[in-house]
Amino acid sequence: MGISLQVNHPQKEAISIFRNNSRYALPVVNDSGVLLGIVTLDDVLRLVEKENTREIQKIGGSEALDEPYTSISFVNLIRKRAGWLVILFLGEMLTASAMGHFADEISKATVLALFIPLIISSGGNSGSQASSIIIRSMALGEIGFADWFFVIRKELFSGLLLGTILGIVGFFRIFLWQHLHLYDYGEHWKLVALTVFFALIGVVLWGTISGSMLPIILKKLGADPAASSAPFVATLVDVTGLIIYFSVAFIILQGTLLK
Repeated sequence: MGISLQVNHPQKEAISIFRNNSRYALPVVNDSGVLLGIVTLDDVLRLVEKENTREIQKIGGSEALDEPYTSISFVNLIRKRAGWLVILFLGEMLTASAMGHFADEISKATVLALFIPLIISSGGNSGSQASSIIIRSMALGEIGFADWFFVIRKELFSGLLLGTILGIVGFFRIFLWQHLHLYDYGEHWKLVALTVFFALIGVVLWGTISGSMLPIILKKLGADPAASSAPFVATLVDVTGLIIYFSVAFIILQGTLLK
């Protein structure tokens, strides 16, 4: 029996059938096998472009526009973007709450505050990278929920290595600034450098795992994986990154800067 498309096939499944069978056109039939029409490669290419546009817009942290940017009304443009921005803003408020929880540590070791942007942005960036890669791989049919262990194992080692690389850079940044007298981190600068080193490993590792797992979990729950957009992952990692950073600082600096 020849290859055909069912009239109730999802768009992504139709795209996958064309991709896997290298056809220029395929018939469309109903459940009884009656021919209803044909779908050509040009139709599929237009559909792929539309689907890719929707996913890119969602990954960027907004609803899909569903119409060209040049023709969408100003009101609809704001409506599509405002919702996600409000949600992300509320999420970032948790970051302020986390900083308030560690206010005592910051007051005792103000030098820790200098590295907060560095720490949380590194975690958010690593999470955004992982999320974007996994979402695209899922869209291409390369991975599914059954591959979650393969993904988490791969991202575990990736996160550890990437975190170590950034940790080394952070450590030597403090080392150079201290010895070139560009900034004085105090008598315990080596402990501060070690805090940044280990915190970066932990935050980047957590960001990588979170960014890679969120799309897979959302897909399993029946949600759109693109909803775990890069800004959403970054917001999540910002909050947890602070907790990791100050927990590491408490362990390393206890008895010195954090008496």
